[in-house]
Amino acid sequence: MRHLFMKLHLWERHLFKWINGRMHNRFLNFWLFYLTHLGGATSTIVINILIWAFAPQPWRTASLQAMTALAVSHLPVAVAKKLYPRMRPYLALPDTNTFRNPLKDHSFPSGHTTAIFAATVPYMVAFPALTVILLPLACIVGFSRIYLGLHYPSDVLAGLVIGTSVAAGTIALWI
Repeated sequence: MRHLFMKLHLWERHLFKWINGRMHNRFLNFWLFYLTHLGGATSTIVINILIWAFAPQPWRTASLQAMTALAVSHLPVAVAKKLYPRMRPYLALPDTNTFRNPLKDHSFPSGHTTAIFAATVPYMVAFPALTVILLPLACIVGFSRIYLGLHYPSDVLAGLVIGTSVAAGTIALWI
């Protein structure tokens, strides 16, 4: 089992270095630096408050579900960051590409990825046609976290699972 874990760890580092190193170019540097913020607290909260305040039903319900999922999903992320204090890749791996003001807290799991999935899944469920826009957008935010040197692929995968699970649970329990 330990051998398998070591192989997965090496494969993850290789994938990280390929995304963070070989894929770097000016076009992606510009767009991913800005698009990553769509998974931040300010963007996810403000966008959902605006939809709740100004959109008609069923948009308002989807926004309330998204805000609930955002709040609830923050708890497992905070707990995981305390229980698994993983150093961010740009601090652990030499020659990692990163950008201005990189985060210094723990890497696992990705909070931005958790937030973008928690915030978009209620809209994808309520309006399935939006999935062709929202799912790639959420995946781009997750990908950007690796590209910017802030997270390993498993951090992003964990964020995707947490955000999606909490949003699905919120929708299922909605009264």
